[in-house]
Amino acid sequence: MALIFLGLMGWLLQPWCGAAIAMFGLFLLIQTVILRFEFTETAFDLYRGDRLIRRFPYQDWQNWRIFWSPIPILFYFKEVKSIHFMPIVFDAAMLRLCLEKHCPRPGDQQESSD
Repeated sequence: MALIFLGLMGWLLQPWCGAAIAMFGLFLLIQTVILRFEFTETAFDLYRGDRLIRRFPYQDWQNWRIFWSPIPILFYFKEVKSIHFMPIVFDAAMLRLCLEKHCPRPGDQQESSD
């Protein structure tokens, strides 16, 4: 919601830049409403509505990280064959709790402020 407001304010100063920021904010707002994540005992599942889009088995995960702890904005995880980045459009504290429960990192350490 803040990105939409920021984009609208930017529209007054720089129309193309403001429009791009507002559209990105609208896209994230729509994704927040449409997408749902579920942590099962064996995988991180991604749903659109009630339809399963993708399953990410924990056994394939090598690492995960939530970037920039003061204001979490990006969730990263690496599987054996691919890397995934997701904007955080959900409760970051709950995400961290679920990740630590279902897919703890070896030698877990405090996040840096990257």
